[in-house]
Amino acid sequence: MESKRLVGKVAVVTGAGSGIGAATADKLASLGATVVLCGRRLEALEKTAGGIAGGRAVVMPCDITQAEAVKEMAAKVEQAHGRLDFLVNCAGVRGPVGPLHELNPDAWDTIFDTNLRGAYLCMRSFVSLMIRTGGGQIINISSLAGRNPLPNGAAYAASKWALNGLSYSIAEELRANNIRVSVICPGSVNTPFSPHTGQDPRRMLQPEDVAHTIEMLVTQQAQSFASEILLRPTQKP
Repeated sequence: MESKRLVGKVAVVTGAGSGIGAATADKLASLGATVVLCGRRLEALEKTAGGIAGGRAVVMPCDITQAEAVKEMAAKVEQAHGRLDFLVNCAGVRGPVGPLHELNPDAWDTIFDTNLRGAYLCMRSFVSLMIRTGGGQIINISSLAGRNPLPNGAAYAASKWALNGLSYSIAEELRANNIRVSVICPGSVNTPFSPHTGQDPRRMLQPEDVAHTIEMLVTQQAQSFASEILLRPTQKP
């Protein structure tokens, strides 16, 4: 049985309808936190919530690429809970596979709007609440593609490189406010997020592996934080 180390804490998890986001929401709730499930698809969020016992899941549909929608979500969280301890930005898209010069500009915009703008808008909307209530923690889910070349996925890689830079920079901005900002860069994760042609799903990282890493981050001692974690499968898929 999980120890309830996060009782009384509130978390917002984006992309909570499936994959890493759903596993993260389940993990934080199992530790006692109230978890706000954010995503665009109500049905998927309700499915995630259905697997979380004890009424610790709150479904809150939101398109994180839209500034007003995120602002409204932040206002609802503050009104309902009066605090936010953890913001976990899991929402992301992979985009088409192929050479960059063949990528449609609309696809480029979709990738950056979700992977980068969405994280920015969520941090912009929730940081002030964290400051007012004495601190908190932000965890951005990036990718090893944010540190290594990714041929035929250059736009995705660029969005994750940018997310890493954003995370490192805002971490320095917010340290004095008792807000820790961390970025996790997983390798191949076994989710429907993108095709993994030729890879053995049994050797790939599972969403629960990323959620476990998040558990380590949110339960560490107050005097320290891990600014970056590179998460790899033990055996190459």
